[in-house]
Parts: sequence; structure tokens; C-alpha cells
Amino acid sequence: MPEINDYILKIFESKVLKGVISKPSDKNAPFKKITLDLKNDFYQISKYTEKQVFHENVAFDKIGERCCGIINDGYLQFNAWSSEKEFSVMVSKKGKVFYKARTNTQNQSVNVEHNRQKQYILTEGKAIEPLVDMGIFTKDGKVINAMYDKYKQINRLIEIIDDSVKQKDYKKLNIIDFGCGKSYLTFIVYYYLTEIKGIDARIIGLDLKKDVIEKCNNAAQKYGYKNLHFELGDINGYKSPFPVDMVITLHACDTATDFALYNAINWGAKMIFSVPCCQHELNKQIETDNLSILTRYGIIQERFSALLTDSIRANLLEYCGYKTQLLEFIDFAHTPKNILIRAVLKDSQTNTAKEKALNEVKAAMNEFNVEPTLYKLLSEK
Repeated sequence: MPEINDYILKIFESKVLKGVISKPSDKNAPFKKITLDLKNDFYQISKYTEKQVFHENVAFDKIGERCCGIINDGYLQFNAWSSEKEFSVMVSKKGKVFYKARTNTQNQSVNVEHNRQKQYILTEGKAIEPLVDMGIFTKDGKVINAMYDKYKQINRLIEIIDDSVKQKDYKKLNIIDFGCGKSYLTFIVYYYLTEIKGIDARIIGLDLKKDVIEKCNNAAQKYGYKNLHFELGDINGYKSPFPVDMVITLHACDTATDFALYNAINWGAKMIFSVPCCQHELNKQIETDNLSILTRYGIIQERFSALLTDSIRANLLEYCGYKTQLLEFIDFAHTPKNILIRAVLKDSQTNTAKEKALNEVKAAMNEFNVEPTLYKLLSEK
């Protein structure tokens, strides 16, 4: 529709801070509303279904064309705001296009600058040393533009942990971080717990690489993190020197995640945060006659096997007395390995709930002829 395209491109000659695409012409359209927000160096488009939201990042010089494409797919209204003007483009049922531009009575410019800061636990303005060394913060505590996605990912992890930690008035927490690597996330968790929450936290990071352990211990000493240290060791069979309240395992490969979860269960850890990686085990085992459509195509089998693996893990945690959730850790656009398992130990659980969780696992195992490591470990207890 050339006329509406001209109006939309004209609107983006101004610095648009916020926009809303609405009124789908088809009542069965997948997205009921679509918004766009100006970020630091891109626009974020958010597409809303009844239950979900999907995000897309678009460069400044492409946003006008992208909005034209979305609207021409079947939407009848576009509203946008700059710091000075409010714009609207509407299409009538007869296809007539109406365009308006008027002085903006709302101070939209204030919202954009605060959009980055108000939602995050790790706020800008303070030089958090690990974030500076990671190249995410400048020395004066500002987010480096190219690292903004990484900044959001780290905050997302802290928000997920915070949702559980704030449920109880913890004064002290003992934590094991399996497969900590050199990602510095362990340092950020320690900073969050001690500096932001005021909790007396003791953390041990465990990894198989000697050089990584040495560097991490040197960094902990540099930051003055006296109750954070790193050890060389294997997840399987690790003996903790203290009662464990929280277990973190990020991107432990394949069955290493299962051993980490098994240890956490045995210790009676109050909280578990796990981002599984490389779920190959069930992909090698999976066979099914009734649902062979899920194993006919290699890429579908691979992805389904990963989802089946984490669904079984979640149910086994439920069986062991945990309230378990599978959460989106980061945007799927950045990595397909974006599921985080959050498990919080319940005060009590009925036998009926335990049996249901276990029976669902057994039904899935029978249907797909698989036997995951976590199930075998728990069966041998």
C-alpha cells in the first residue's frame, strides 16, 4: 500500500521513541499487538500473542521499512511518538488512509533514557569490577553499547535468582557453582548476594581446567571477595565442605548437568539454577513407533531430544520435592540453548504429586525408549 508506506517513512524522519501497531485485519492474526521501543543503538520490536511475547531487534536505518512490512501484512493502525510530536496512521474498512501529526503532550523522551535502567538489578552508574573486566562496563559504570545484550543476559540470570532468594529472609547462603569456567558470572552472583542483598555468602566454583581455576582465584583476591574461591575437580562425586543451600550449573555439557542435579538433590539444596547444554544422551537413544514424526527429521529429533531431556529433569526434580520451572534464560535470537531450570525445595509434598511426576517420566521413557542419566542415578540411591 504505497500511500501508507509514504506516511510511515515520513514519520521515521523524526526520532521516533515509541510505536504501536494494532488492529489486525484478520481476527486470527497471531499477534494482537506489536510495539517498538527505541533502545540505545537499535529498536526493539515486541510481538504479543495471547500468552507470549517475541522480540526482534532492528537497526535505525531499517526500522521504517520493517514497520511498513509488518503493517502491510494486515494491520490497520500505527501510532508513534517522538519527543515533540504524536503521529497516527489509520486504514478504514474501505481502505482509505488517514494520517495525523500533532504536538506531543507527553514527555516521551524521559521514558527512553530510563528504559535501560529501571528494570535491572545491576544498575549503571557504579563500576562493578567484574563487569568492567568483562568489558561490559566502562570504568565509570556505563554499559558499553556493543555489550548491551550481554549486560541484559547477566541481569536476567540475577533476576531469576533474585525471584527465589527474596522469598525468604536469608542471612547466610552456601553455594556450589559447577563448571564455573571463566565467564565471571560466579563473581556477579557473589557481588549480588553480598553487596546488594547483604547476605553472608560462601561460594565455591568448580572446574576441570587448572589455568581457569588459578585465574579465577587471582581475580577473587583482586576484588576482595574473601568467601569466594575456586577448586579443581569433577562434578561427579564431588564432596562439599559445607551444607549446600544453592547449586548453580551453567552450560554443563550433556550428562554433567545430571550429575550436578543429582548432587544438589542429595545435599538437599534449597535452590537449583541450571542452564543445560549439549543434550546428546537421549538423541542417541530415542526411538518411537507411535510418534516417529518426531524422529524422522534430524534437526527435529535433535531439538525434541533436548526438550525431552529437560522436561524429564524437571519432573524428576518435582518428584524429589522441588517446585520446578523451565524459564527462558535469554532471547532465542542469541542462542538456542536458552532454557534455565529453576528448582526451589518445597516445605512439603504429597505422595500423589510425587507419583504423578514419576509416572509421567516413566511414560515418556517407555514411549521413546530412553533412559536418562538422572533417572538412573536416582534409581540407584
